[in-house]
Amino acid sequence: MMHKTRHLLALLVLLQATSLAAAGALVGDWVSYRDAYRVMVVFEKYGGAKNLIQSELQVLAKDVPFDMPQQLTLNGKNTHLSLPLDATGRTVFPLLKAAYDDNAVLALGQKDAQFALLPRVTIQVRPDSTYESSELRAACEQALGFARYVKAPVTGRQCVGVRFVFDRKASGMLARVRRADGGNGTLPVTESQAFDSGNVLPTVTYRFNGSERAQVLTSTAPLAIAPVFE
Repeated sequence: MMHKTRHLLALLVLLQATSLAAAGALVGDWVSYRDAYRVMVVFEKYGGAKNLIQSELQVLAKDVPFDMPQQLTLNGKNTHLSLPLDATGRTVFPLLKAAYDDNAVLALGQKDAQFALLPRVTIQVRPDSTYESSELRAACEQALGFARYVKAPVTGRQCVGVRFVFDRKASGMLARVRRADGGNGTLPVTESQAFDSGNVLPTVTYRFNGSERAQVLTSTAPLAIAPVFE
């Protein structure tokens, strides 16, 4: 019990550094589906603009390498599901009445693994890999509006750009900018976290530049597009 308590405290300290820790983080070696449901359904009920953004669940696991295949399991009397996690630790959270009625349990595949679940709002990935700067800005504003709605610690922050997050297998030129005046430029690739915690992956950041009209074109579909607040 003392060993588990130390792990739990360490994970809580880790969460204190994340911007959404105050907006619905759930911690343990298992989590009640009902508790996770109550956190995730907030996005579904949110009445603000959200046509350009989506809500998913991110798993932060202590002492479990991010490059190890991971999945959440959802188990109840009438519910048994495996929820694969992508390289950012995210999965689509299923809103299931049967799992809620069962009070099903969410757990990691690794036995007794301490983990945290956090809601993550990201910008929708386009199938044509072409993003208008005006639409990216609008999507970032939608994400900021929701963050303020759930009282995430974003007071005084503004939308300054977006972060494209790519799979580790991606290489070469991942994104470029095509400007309305005919100018073009390649966006540099860096190694950073997709969000404020989690796996380090290849990322490309596009920062808004006034009323610039431009397109961002990616060479491959990103894993995620995260809003950048400063």
